[in-house]
Order: sequence, then C-alpha cells, then structure tokens
Amino acid sequence: MSRFWKIALAVIVVLAIAAVIVVPRLGHKGGAGAGQQAGAGQGDGKGKDGKDDTPIPVTVVPVVRQDVSVFLNALGNAQALNTVTVKPQVSGQLMRLNFKEGQEVKKGDVIAEIDPRTIQANLDQARATLAQNQALLGTARSNLKRSQDLVANSKEQYVSQADLVTLKNTVQQYEGTVAGAQGAIRAAEVQLGFTKVIAPIDGVAGIRAVDVGNIVATTDSLVVLTQLHPLYVTFKLPTQNLDVVRAALASGDAPVTVRDRADSHVVANDGKLDVIDNQIDATTAQFAVRSVFPNTKTELWPGQFTNVQLKVNTVKGGLVVPTQAVQRGPDGDYVYQVQGDNTVKMQPVVSGTEVGDSHVLIAQGLKEGDRVVTEGQFRLKPGSKVQALAPGQVPASPTAAELDKTKQAANRKGGRGGR
Repeated sequence: MSRFWKIALAVIVVLAIAAVIVVPRLGHKGGAGAGQQAGAGQGDGKGKDGKDDTPIPVTVVPVVRQDVSVFLNALGNAQALNTVTVKPQVSGQLMRLNFKEGQEVKKGDVIAEIDPRTIQANLDQARATLAQNQALLGTARSNLKRSQDLVANSKEQYVSQADLVTLKNTVQQYEGTVAGAQGAIRAAEVQLGFTKVIAPIDGVAGIRAVDVGNIVATTDSLVVLTQLHPLYVTFKLPTQNLDVVRAALASGDAPVTVRDRADSHVVANDGKLDVIDNQIDATTAQFAVRSVFPNTKTELWPGQFTNVQLKVNTVKGGLVVPTQAVQRGPDGDYVYQVQGDNTVKMQPVVSGTEVGDSHVLIAQGLKEGDRVVTEGQFRLKPGSKVQALAPGQVPASPTAAELDKTKQAANRKGGRGGR
C-alpha cells in the first residue's frame, strides 16, 4: 500500500470516531433544552415575563420637616491665652524655687528667689553716699545763707558777688549729688526686688529649666507659665464660608463645640466665636478663626488638636432623612423612593448639611412625606417590588403554603438539572 493511501485511511478512521462521539451528545443536549422549555413558568415563583414578583423587604422612613442647625466643621488647635517664659532680671545664685512643676500659680506669687546679698550691699552703699552728700549740701546751704545775711545787714561789702555766686553753685552742685544718690538707692531697691521672681500671670508651671544652687543670668529661663483659663481654639475655614461666618459673628450667636481628634465624643461645648483674622491665606484660600472657651475644668490643653464645629445659622423647616438613605452614584447623590404601587425608583437629590450624627438635610429632590429606603438598597434596582418595613421591624415568617411552593419550585429546578 502506498504512503498516500495510508494517510487517507488514517483520516477516515479519525472522522468516523469523531462522528460516533459527537452526534449522541448533540441529541442529548437538544432533548434537555426542550424539557427545560416545557417546564418553564410552571409554579416556579416567576411571572409570565420571567421576572421574580416576590417583594423585597426593606426599611422605609418618611421625609420629615424640622429646624436644622447649620454647622461648619474644621480641624482646630488649642492655644493658651497667655504663655510667659519667666527669666530672672538680675544675675546671682538661685536660692529657692517656690513652686512644683505642673502646679497652678497665681499672679504675684513669689516663684523663685535669688541670692540678694550683693545687691543689698550695693543698696547700703548707695544710702551711705546719700547721707554724705546730704551733709555736704547742708554745709553749702549754711555758708550761702550766712554770706547772704552778712551782705544784707552790713553796709560794708565783706563778701564779694563772685563769692556769693560760687556758694550758690556749690549748693546746686550738692543738690544734684543728693538727687543722684537718691536715684542710685531706688535703682538698688529695684534690683533687690528682682531677687524675688514674681509670677506675672495666673497659669500652670511647666517643667523647670534650672535647679536650685545654679548661678543664673538674665538670659536664662526658669520656667514657662501657661494660662489655661480661658483658652483659645483656632481653626481655618475655606474662603467661601467667610460671609456666613462674619454674619454669625455679628449676630453674637455663634457657639463652638470641640470634639476629640477621633471625633468620638464632645470635649467642650461652651465656646464662642471670638475673632476672624484680617486676611486670607493666598496659598490655601483659607482664613483663620479664633474661638474662646472658659475651660474651667481644664478640658482642653494647649497644643491639643480637636475637631471643631461652628454653628453659623438655623434652617427653619428643613427636609431631613437618615444619612444611610442617601447613596452615591456616577451622576451624584440619589435615594430609592418608594412609590404608590410599592415599587422603587432612583430619585436624584441634593444633600445639604449633616444633622447630628445620623441624618442629613435634603436641599432638592424630595418633599415632606416622601418615603425613602434606608436599609436593603443593595438588593434593589429601579422598578423592584418592595415590602416596606418600619425601622426595627422584621419580615413576617413565611406560611406553610409559601414554603411548600418554594420547595416544589426547587425540586423542579433540581430535576431538570439532573436530566
């Protein structure tokens, strides 16, 4: 047998085997399809169009009207009302520190003492110099008076005019010396007073910078005092909010609340808007705002970062829905609105400010009484049939007939799959 016929015979054998394998499978597939078509739509829970008519249980709430406070939120920073670095005004050995670190001190308290002996000696010396000059002044005045009396009571010219002028000048010279000595005494007294370091403000003492026994100079820091009552909280807002913030400041009704950095609880809610900065930061398009808190219980601490909430006005009769009702889509915010026939539609809305932690103000898209879905949206699409439930309500348990119907439909599907 030639090579050509061998190849032809091999091809014929392969085609024959393929025909034996493929043809029965095609026949089985066509039969299964016919069976499935014959059983479709017979008691499987679907309508004539093949869609599932079983209502989807969802939580539904109505749109309500209420007065809504409008807030602006920002990240704030607590700042002390006053911060003073206490430095000695005279040099010397530090003898005593009269405060404990972290202790509150009052304005006028003696918080440190410097060795006063050198300055006390200078004061004593100035007082002695004053006494000496006062004695010289007294002698000069007596000489001048005696010469003036002699000229006035005698016809003879015993004292020349030049001598009288000299005596007058001597008196003036010693008067100046006495005044200088008095000034030196006052200066020494001031320096002596500086040996007792006085607290310039009410505040909390920080960690001391020096220890007792060290020689301190006027450039050394002893401690930093920080005034905590009241206390500032500063924050920044976008430029577009400037007008409403200015209006709130002018009205005098601009309360400020601060929450912790995690925004989990209120730290203080008794703040008031204090001042708006006089310029806008051109690099960030923001302006700085400062609020003031009494901080009577030291709820806030300088340098603490907080979340700030500034109330700027109140919307009367605003439309409010739960926050979870509002969904985000490619074309903006929307809600699933329940219609009269218990089907849903996607209703576009314009969201406004947040109302507390659970609701949101709706600026456009809804009216009072409209029903919106708050739970179960992931199962919905436009036109879906729903079972409207109140918040906290659960669907009723299925009846025996419904369970039996579901079981029969499942059995028929399983039977068709096994053929």
